[in-house]
Amino acid sequence: MRRAKPLFFDLAVRVSALVLVAVGPALGQENQPSGADSATGWLFRWINFAIILALIIYAFRKAGPRFRSHKEEISQQIQEGARAREAAERDLREVQAKMAAIDSLTAELRVEAKRAAEAEGQRLRELAKTEAGVIELAAKAEIAAAERAARMELRAFAAQKSIERAEGMLQGKMTSAAEAAIFGAFVAELQRSAN
Repeated sequence: MRRAKPLFFDLAVRVSALVLVAVGPALGQENQPSGADSATGWLFRWINFAIILALIIYAFRKAGPRFRSHKEEISQQIQEGARAREAAERDLREVQAKMAAIDSLTAELRVEAKRAAEAEGQRLRELAKTEAGVIELAAKAEIAAAERAARMELRAFAAQKSIERAEGMLQGKMTSAAEAAIFGAFVAELQRSAN
C-alpha cells in the first residue's frame, strides 16, 4: 500500500504534464472566440475535475490514519468515561447505602441514648432515695444522741441542783450533835462491813 501512493503521485504528475503539453498550443491562440464551449474547454474542465478529485482522494487517504487514530482515541475516551461513570454510580450507590445506614444508626443511637438517659435518671432517683434514707437515719441517730446527751446533762444538772439544795437544807439543820451522830453511824457501818 505504501508503494501505491508514490505511484499515484507519479501518475498524477505525468498526466498533468501531458495535459499541459497537449493543451499548450490551444492556449496560445489569442484571436479565437471563448474556448469554454469548445472541445478543449471541456477537456480542461474534465482534467481540472480529475486533478481536484485526485487531490481530494489523496487528502482523505493521507488523513485516514489520523482520523482512525483519532476515532480510536475518542472511542477509548468514551469507554473510559463509561467506566468512570459506572464507578461513580457504584460509589454513589455505596454512599447512599451508607447514608441510609447512618440514618438508621442515628435513630438507633437516639433510642439507645433515650433509654440510657431514662435508666440513669431512675438510677439517680434510687440513689437519691438511698442517700436520703441514710441521711435520715444519721439525723435520727444524731437527734437520739443529742437527746441522750441533753437528758444526761439535765440529770446531772438536776442532781447538782438537788445536791446543792440538800446541802443548803442540811447546813441549815445540821448541828454539831447531828454531825457526831452521822459520823458515829458511818464508823459503825465501816466496822460492820470490815467484819
